[in-house]
Amino acid sequence: MYVAVKGGERAIENAHAWLAEERRGDTAVTELSVDQIREQLSLAVNRVMAEGSLYDPDLAALAIKQARGDLIEAIFLIRAYRTTLPRFGASRPIDTAGMVCDRRISATFKDLPGGQVLGPTFDYTHRLLDFKLAAEGEVPKAPIRETEPGEVPHVTEFLNREGLIEEAPQDDTPPPDLTREPLELPADRALRLQALARADEGFTLGLAYSTQRGYARNHAFVGELRIGSVPVEMDIPELGFAIEIGEIAVTECETVNQFKGSKTEPPQFTRGYGLVFGQTERKAISMALVDRALRWEELGEGDQGAPAQDAEFVLYHADNIQATGFLEHIKLPHYVDFQSELELVRKLRRGAGAEDMQEAAE
Repeated sequence: MYVAVKGGERAIENAHAWLAEERRGDTAVTELSVDQIREQLSLAVNRVMAEGSLYDPDLAALAIKQARGDLIEAIFLIRAYRTTLPRFGASRPIDTAGMVCDRRISATFKDLPGGQVLGPTFDYTHRLLDFKLAAEGEVPKAPIRETEPGEVPHVTEFLNREGLIEEAPQDDTPPPDLTREPLELPADRALRLQALARADEGFTLGLAYSTQRGYARNHAFVGELRIGSVPVEMDIPELGFAIEIGEIAVTECETVNQFKGSKTEPPQFTRGYGLVFGQTERKAISMALVDRALRWEELGEGDQGAPAQDAEFVLYHADNIQATGFLEHIKLPHYVDFQSELELVRKLRRGAGAEDMQEAAE
C-alpha cells in the first residue's frame, strides 16, 4: 500500500540550516563577499540583472551568493524583490548614440568613424585553462587611450543615408509594461523586445541558432555591437525639465539582414535589435536574430513554420522563472493526484486481468 510521506516544520528548518551550511562550504576557506562577486563574476551579475529586470549590481551579487551560484534561482530572488519596490516614475528612453563605449565592433564596415574598440572580450583568447589564475597574482594594468568626445553614430545610419535599409521612425507611443501587465497576444514589437530582453539566455541562444541553421532562415550580419555606459534621465514635473539620475551599462546589437523584398516592401536590408543590461553580448545578438525572425509577418514574408517565427511559442516559453516554477512544481507533494492515478491503474489492471481470465476460460 502506498503511504504518503509527511514533512513537518522541524524538517523544513533543518533543511534550511543544511542549505546555509552547504552555501558556506568549508569554513577554513575565506568566505566569498558580495563585493568579490560583483567585481569578479560581473558577467553572471549582468545576466541576473538582465533577466531579473532590475539594474542593481550589488543586489544581483547578493542574490548569486544566496543562490549558491544558481543563476536562475538568483534571477528568481531579484524578480521577487523587485515586486516589493515602489515606483516613483519612468525614465526617458536612453540614447545609445551618446554611449561611452567600452566595446564597439562591426562585422559590416571595417573603418568606422570613431574606430572599432575590441574591449574586454574572450573573442581572441585561446580557450585554454590559465593556471596562473590559481596563483592569485596581481593583474597588469591595461593600456589606456583617450576616447574621442561626442556622440558615436550607429553603423545602420550609413546604410540609411542611401536608403538601403528599412526606415526606423521614432515612435513616442508609451510601450506596454510587461513587468506590470500579463503578456497578451498578439504582441507588438515593443512588447516582444521587452520579453526577449529578460528571456532566458540559453533559450534565446537556441532559437537564434535555429534561425542560422535554416529554420526561419535570415542571413544576418552584426551591423554593430556596442557595450558601454549611458546616462539615465528622468523628467521632474516640479522642475519642468529632465535631470540625469545615474548611468547604466548596456549591450546593444543591431543586425543587418538580407531581404529580397515582398509585395509591400522593396528589396533592402532589414533590422534586428537587441538591448540588454550589462555586458551580455551573446544574449543581445541572440535577441536581435529572434527579433528579426518574429518580424516575418510585418515584412510580408512567408511563414516557414519555424519555432523562432512563432510569437506564442517564443514569448510563452522564454521566461525561465515561469518555466522553472511550472517544471519544478512536479517535485512538490501531489499525494492526492497520485492516489487517484494509482487507483485508476489498479482498476484498469483488474479489468484487464478479468478479460484475460475470460479469454483463457473460452
